[in-house]
Amino acid sequence: MIDLFWNKNMKIIKSIAELKDELNANKGSLGLVPTMGALHMGHQSLFKKARKDNDFLAISLFVNPSQFGPDEDFDEYPRNINKDLDILNSNNVDLVFMPDIQEMYPSGFLTNVVIDKLADVYEGLYRKGHFNGVSTVVTKLFNVFKPDRAYFGAKDAQQCAIIKRLNIDLNLGVEVVICPTIREDSGLALSSRNVYLNIDQMEAGLLISRGLFKSKELFDSGEKNIVNLCKVARNIIESNSLCQIDYLDIVNCETFDIQTDLDQNSIMIVAVRIRNIRLIDNIEIK
Repeated sequence: MIDLFWNKNMKIIKSIAELKDELNANKGSLGLVPTMGALHMGHQSLFKKARKDNDFLAISLFVNPSQFGPDEDFDEYPRNINKDLDILNSNNVDLVFMPDIQEMYPSGFLTNVVIDKLADVYEGLYRKGHFNGVSTVVTKLFNVFKPDRAYFGAKDAQQCAIIKRLNIDLNLGVEVVICPTIREDSGLALSSRNVYLNIDQMEAGLLISRGLFKSKELFDSGEKNIVNLCKVARNIIESNSLCQIDYLDIVNCETFDIQTDLDQNSIMIVAVRIRNIRLIDNIEIK
């Protein structure tokens, strides 16, 4: 049950038809932040940026089932609607779109947006079909909202590359704004899944950012050998036996091709399993 004590100016809408009517009544610039809820300070940094840039700020809260695999954590994904709405209200959000699954994927829904090549590597390799679900729901949201700008966090680097690509390829006309990764004081990148971590897993997870930061430090000191930079990060992360690396590479942030030479598009990406929890992170190497 949703409590009804937030700012009356923040409208909560559950149907696409009502959403379109509301959007048609607003003539200023529109900023959209798509989320799956379980909001944290990383999300709030997106809200603040979008609020600053636009006349009207809209947020979607939708745990998208099509981007979860059959063995992933859709049912367990953290949900706290009242807490999320409190956070949105405190960030001066104008509109919250909270559709149910049937609203987004009605009976007879058959269409998927597939991004070739870019969606098949790294996260796409380990999470089959994940990016098809992301691309489909983002395309639907862009089509329904028709925002001037949409905001995403840089932590999900491959997702950002895919969204920018589909926006260009499908002529959606949205300005895609990528905002910096927000970290805890320890360096751990903020993620809704961090709530799953116990003390031992949290300690292991801290090695991810430490490995990335050390490689960046060495690069800034003059080390340009990609193999050496990756080895340094890998050794730090794997110093804790709980950390199992799925991948760790330096890639082009737009194409996700492995880099043989460093340039302005170089990022180090990593995915680590810590028992049943999987964390991703990245850092620019430039």
